[in-house]
Formats: sequence, structure tokens, C-alpha cells
Amino acid sequence: MFNEQQVLAAKVGQPVPQVTFPTRQGDQWVNVTTDDLFKDKTVIVFSLPGAFTPTCSSSHLPRYNELYPVFKDHGVDEILCVSVNDTFVMNAWKQDQEADNITFIPDGNGEFTDGMGMLVDKDDLGFGKRSWRYSMLVKNGIVEQMFIEPNEPGDPFKVSDADTMLGHVAPTHKVQESITVFSKPGCPFCVKAKQALIDQGLQYEEIVLGKDATTVSLRAITGRSTVPQVFIGGKHIGGSEELDAYFAQ
Repeated sequence: MFNEQQVLAAKVGQPVPQVTFPTRQGDQWVNVTTDDLFKDKTVIVFSLPGAFTPTCSSSHLPRYNELYPVFKDHGVDEILCVSVNDTFVMNAWKQDQEADNITFIPDGNGEFTDGMGMLVDKDDLGFGKRSWRYSMLVKNGIVEQMFIEPNEPGDPFKVSDADTMLGHVAPTHKVQESITVFSKPGCPFCVKAKQALIDQGLQYEEIVLGKDATTVSLRAITGRSTVPQVFIGGKHIGGSEELDAYFAQ
């Protein structure tokens, strides 16, 4: 294992490792270099133990994807997700997560992670060498800030999250309440509700019946079987007309 304070002291203010990443783009192999990713850019990197793993898929990745427009408004050019996985796994994970705001970087040989001092043994899980969970802000290839998870057993997830990074990048920004819309294909009222949210400049997560959830789930959560059903900040607003009334207030 490592000492997170020693890594911070060694890496903050230093350039990121010079690495070439073999990536698969369509039917072609494309080499992506450190300069391609970082030169003359402000970049957020978050690194995690593995694609498709629970915390990475349910929390770490989705929140960075959700907050990308906010980061962009505050001068961030790109958000990179780095994992010690091959390019085929990372491409499949991106497609599964529908995380179009994130650039997935396959550090299959662990060279970048090792250069950051974050390569650790996960032999107990059958993972071999993997990345410790961390995030960092990089400006023109120089590490400005790092948030490294504490050296604790398991897979701690306390400081490398998107909200902690946002607190560093834009400390006065007030984060929008989370919004979820239950919908189904071909529903005109769902289209109306989603457009109302867009008109208000609000981001939302869409849960599509038949794909992401079932009518049983909808009834269990809302007590209703019709769509759309909108939640804002944990509060059930209702359908499109109720959403209009909510905004009218």
C-alpha cells in the first residue's frame, strides 16, 4: 500500500507521467498520448479500481458525468476516467453507462497509474495490480490538486468524488438538486415534462420503463402507474401538469 500524504507531496506541482495509451476507436487502433490529453487544457482525472465494479458504476462515474456541464462552465475542458483495464473493457463500460461526457482512458499496463504512485495490489480480489481510487485537477499537464482516498481496508470512497472536486474548482457554486424522470417511449406527456425541465435549464436523469425499470417499480416508488413521474431533490412532483404547477409557484 502507499502513504497518501507522501503521494500528494510528491505529485502536486509535478507533470503527469508521459504515457502512450493504445485505444480502440471503431475498427482502428489509435495511440493516445499524455500530450493529446493534457497539453494546453484544464483536465479532471478520476481513477478507480475497475470498470463495471459497484462503487465505480453506481456513484463515482455517474456523478462526474452529471456534473460535467458545471465543470465546463468553470473552465474544465475534459474529464478523464482512468482504470487499469484494456480498451475493449473501457469501451464496453462507457457504452453500458451512457457516459458521453467522460473520456475513458484504458491504462491496461498500469504505466500511468504506476507513474502517479497509485498502483496497488488487489490480489485478494483476484484483480492483480490496479489503481487506488483518487482524483486530480491537471492544468497544462501539471498536477494542481489531488484527492486521494485514505489508506483503509476495502474500497474507501470519501474524497475522490465529483462534489469534492467541484468544491475545489468552484467553491461558491450551488449544485442543482437531482432530478429524475420516469418515462416510456412514445409518451407525449413525457416529452412535454422533459422539455419543461430543459426550458428551466435543469439537468435530469431519465429512467425508461421497459429498459431501466418496470411498471411494478414505478408503482412501488410513486404509487402510480402512469408516466411521466418526476422527482426533484427527493420530492415526488408528479406528472407533466403537476410539474408545470411546480414551476409556476
